[in-house]
Amino acid sequence: MTSLCQADPIKTPHGWAVAVSAAELKSVAEWQSCFATQRKDHRYYELVEQTLADGFEHHYLVLQDHEGKVRAVQPFFLVQQDILAGVGEVVRKAVGQVRRLFPGFLKVRILMVGCSAGEGHLSANGAEEMRWIAESLHAALEVQARRTGATLVVLKEFPRSYRAALSTFADKDYTRIPSMPMVQLDIPFSSFEEYLSKKVSKVMRHNLRRKFKKLASAPPLELQVVPDVTPFVDEVHPLYLQVFQRSKMTFEKLTKEYLCRLGQTMPDRTRFFIWRQNGRIVAFSVCIVHDGAIYDEYLGLEYPLALDLHLYFVTLRDIIQWAVTNGCTRYCSSALNYDPKLHLKCELAPLDLYVRHRSAWINPFFRRLLPILEPTHRDPVLRKFPNAHEL
Repeated sequence: MTSLCQADPIKTPHGWAVAVSAAELKSVAEWQSCFATQRKDHRYYELVEQTLADGFEHHYLVLQDHEGKVRAVQPFFLVQQDILAGVGEVVRKAVGQVRRLFPGFLKVRILMVGCSAGEGHLSANGAEEMRWIAESLHAALEVQARRTGATLVVLKEFPRSYRAALSTFADKDYTRIPSMPMVQLDIPFSSFEEYLSKKVSKVMRHNLRRKFKKLASAPPLELQVVPDVTPFVDEVHPLYLQVFQRSKMTFEKLTKEYLCRLGQTMPDRTRFFIWRQNGRIVAFSVCIVHDGAIYDEYLGLEYPLALDLHLYFVTLRDIIQWAVTNGCTRYCSSALNYDPKLHLKCELAPLDLYVRHRSAWINPFFRRLLPILEPTHRDPVLRKFPNAHEL
């Protein structure tokens, strides 16, 4: 065991785990290669900690084997969260009455494994290595939750491809429930028009072309794609906030610093799409390009102009056109706003939450509540997707 893990290590079936800060992580050379195959590599986790600190406490679990070799580094964070965020209006109103007297009712401190601004991943490749990490994490998280005063432990939004590796959680004391999924779309086309003609229904094609025709009577939109949005951040950030404030479900809230640093830290992968009308920015999108895919991460729109000109569909059209022109064969989008994505023939990309209450006495009862608390069953559109059963 190295000197790093001599400060209060946690014993695991395969060695030791220790929680460290970002400053302490600098001495761990293996961190530089963590998440190298993911679009959000170690640079992104550092960026998020530095720019989205409000409400989040970021830490890292260094996992070592019995010989002291670092096998993985797994980010986690602590957050105070309303566990009723995904329930219906009736329940929220009832709880609201209680919260007039007890403002903190059902708002708990949660230890979340993963990324505070994105889906979760294990920092390894290969089934055997991922299983090693999962078994080590399972042993370490209960102890770490107790040390940090967390009531719940959550593995946040892990893609379904991890289900086999994370079965050690689901088979024991954790409950796997669906989170709001991402969507994806194969785009082996030469243009957006080819995509419409080969993939989208006749009714939807007609609907989209009618929306785009309305643009002909308006001042033209001009598109600019840049790797660094810093010169325009004062204009685009308010547009992001307009979309953020209209969303019924929110988690992380992006800052100006995040937008600027994203392009500066990851210029090889980051692309900002900016649409102007009469010289004024009216829409923008934050995208990450990696391994033949473009990920549409965050959107900003000027309302009510966005509704008048159907700017959401304009952004989608132009991003897909840029993607196929630049060799991308897959389009991926973040959660929510599922109705248009359904009609555009996207497929769901399921994300899972693995949840447990720290108390061994309360956890069996809490597991029965989770199907009620999980957010997806209240979205009727999700069930219409052809692969909804994968949730």
